[in-house]
Amino acid sequence: MEQLIEEQIEEEQPKRKRRKRNGRRLLPENLPHEEVIHELPEEERLCPHDGQPMQAIRYETSKQLEYEPSKLKVIVHKRAVYACPTKHDEAKLITAPKPPQPIDKGLPGPGLLAAMAVGKFGDHLPGYRLEDILSRSGVDIRRSTIYDWLAAAADLAKPLVSLMRERVLESKVIHTDDTQVKMIDKSIRGTRNARFWAYIGDRGHPYIVYDFTETRERKGPREFLEGYEGYLQADAYGGYDGIYLESSGAIIEVACWAHCRRYWWKAREQDPTRAHHVLAAVEKLYEVERATKDKSADVRQQMRNEHAAPILADLGQWLDEQELLPKSVIGQAATYTRNQWTALNRYLENGDLSIDNNLAERYMKPIAIGRKNWLFVGSQSAGERASQLLSLVNSCKENRVDPWAYLRDLFAQLPKGDELEPLLPDRWLAAHPKHRWTIADRRAEERTAKANL
Repeated sequence: MEQLIEEQIEEEQPKRKRRKRNGRRLLPENLPHEEVIHELPEEERLCPHDGQPMQAIRYETSKQLEYEPSKLKVIVHKRAVYACPTKHDEAKLITAPKPPQPIDKGLPGPGLLAAMAVGKFGDHLPGYRLEDILSRSGVDIRRSTIYDWLAAAADLAKPLVSLMRERVLESKVIHTDDTQVKMIDKSIRGTRNARFWAYIGDRGHPYIVYDFTETRERKGPREFLEGYEGYLQADAYGGYDGIYLESSGAIIEVACWAHCRRYWWKAREQDPTRAHHVLAAVEKLYEVERATKDKSADVRQQMRNEHAAPILADLGQWLDEQELLPKSVIGQAATYTRNQWTALNRYLENGDLSIDNNLAERYMKPIAIGRKNWLFVGSQSAGERASQLLSLVNSCKENRVDPWAYLRDLFAQLPKGDELEPLLPDRWLAAHPKHRWTIADRRAEERTAKANL
């Protein structure tokens, strides 16, 4: 039976394409093109037969990609003031209004504000590096001023991030994870641990919304998920257990096989035979996932029930037969698997569910990289504002949107008080397709190719 399952999976799997070697990529046509013509001096282009000057009949063309440092410019807003040419006892002047600005009476324009936000939360640059970048363009701006700009930008974008949160809570499936970050606490004259949480919506609500809390208490995710009904895929953090119970079945737990696998991977040196038995079973589960990658949700669910369910049934029976010391490494792996068994099997229920929570873990990576550079957040309010800008930048990455182009337009449109719905990253990209971020497509393809190896 097992052999038959493997043969069926192998038949349904698409043939793997050979990985393309690294080579020169085509340069986008939308970049400015500058022609440089190379000609020989007249004395070097004389005909060797009759000594007459030779004429150019064609040009051999090659392309080179050049770089110029980012440039700053000063925009001078001149507001016309009108007066009646006829003299009156009470003169009346009319002044043309200035368009709403992202920071009222502030120095930065939308593009500069977007560059600072992407630099800090997209490229993980600390304040002193942003300060250095501006100084190389001839403008000295203190990092404290840059932080004030970012705080104002976060406050400006808060209503839009709140709308993104509402859309995420409409999802059928939410992936979530958390990680720690240092926060300055003036009461102890030092830092203490705080948390960033990521909540990722499904395909119909493709937004990544971050939340910031001072502790890892259940209160944080409980408040964020208030009113949510659907599947919640997360790790085995005990705080979620109370959320599942309090929801009376409205929030359904889905566990992560990637987390489970790590326990058995650690146990392979202590008990290689049994550890590799489980690792081999998990690998077969992932083979099923690779075979169903491009299928619809209904077909994926059908193939999982046909191929993955028997593997899980055999593994569950095998676990029940084992006698393991509970405090040993492999005993802890078995205890984790047994405790999470129902949630680990839940992905069989619905083709929209994932076998693991790697999507949420991937969006913890920007926090992990960022905290190595900017080290800490300055306060609770600073952490909350950081979570709002992180939500915008990483939602752009998820939707393949150029974050700088998006934020520049966002900071220009939000002060006008227009509707927020068209400013959601996926809606905005539909109206501005030229700002699709192609490198995000390439990285997604590379992740898929790596998973298929």
